[in-house]
Amino acid sequence: MSGMVEGKVVVVTGAGGGIGRDIALAMGKSGAKVVVNDIGASLTGEGHDAGPAQQVVEEIKAAGGEAAANTDSVSDPKGAAGIIQTAVDAFGRVDGVVNNAGILRDRFFHKMSEPEFDAVIKVHLYGAYYVSRAAANLFKDQESGAMVHMTSTSGLIGNFGQANYSAAKLGVAALSKSIALDMQKFNVRSNCIAPFAWSRMLDSIPAKNPEEEARIERMKKMTTAKIAPLAVALLSDKSDVNGQIFAVRSNEIFLMSQPRPIRSIHNAEGWTPETVLEHAIPALKGSFFPLDRSGDIFTWDPV
Repeated sequence: MSGMVEGKVVVVTGAGGGIGRDIALAMGKSGAKVVVNDIGASLTGEGHDAGPAQQVVEEIKAAGGEAAANTDSVSDPKGAAGIIQTAVDAFGRVDGVVNNAGILRDRFFHKMSEPEFDAVIKVHLYGAYYVSRAAANLFKDQESGAMVHMTSTSGLIGNFGQANYSAAKLGVAALSKSIALDMQKFNVRSNCIAPFAWSRMLDSIPAKNPEEEARIERMKKMTTAKIAPLAVALLSDKSDVNGQIFAVRSNEIFLMSQPRPIRSIHNAEGWTPETVLEHAIPALKGSFFPLDRSGDIFTWDPV
């Protein structure tokens, strides 16, 4: 990765630990000047601590890189603007954004409260929008820039107890595609990564039986550092990738599908509710998707 983003100024949100930390370190190692953003909150979003962001800054500097800390919240438009302004103030410009900040407030849907739903949407979806929007005009004016947004197979495929997180993460994928479409004429690119990695966002998963314990042990092998190379590559000028969704699982990289028509049925006379149920649904049913979760699709051990 050495030199891949040499001289670029890159903002990484939620970079005080886990995936974000490893991406920030990799960006610094690869020659970027890094703004390390993290409010230092708990997994559910409470609290504020400048320590994690500053610690990663010191790690980057100790390795010979340049970095600046920021503790603004991505879920607030003024905070997001402050994150980008930190890059401009410290390094004079901004070339790349990695929208990684996130929280979890898992709950089965019939028990989920409005604050639990709202808080997760605010950090993941609004946060990605606010930070990207704050950088967009700078990218437009300089006619260059790239964004990487963290999505999740919880949204792309599905998962139990994560309606808030899943909705946000599928929204992030659509946001990224819209940015790619709207800003390609300014030489601005936008892509998504769905990371599989053991971090504190997974550390609360309960192990209720030996099978779940074994699954968790397999997941622990998927280290957060495995996500960083793809993020660095996507922000590099050597990449022309735009509007794509990838997943990373240990040493595996997947290109994820995007919704397209797969089957159709036509009635020249038009449809009634009755004929929909009698003819259309039976004709289409063979192509219906089962109620899969992410774990039902990725059934093999990470390699």
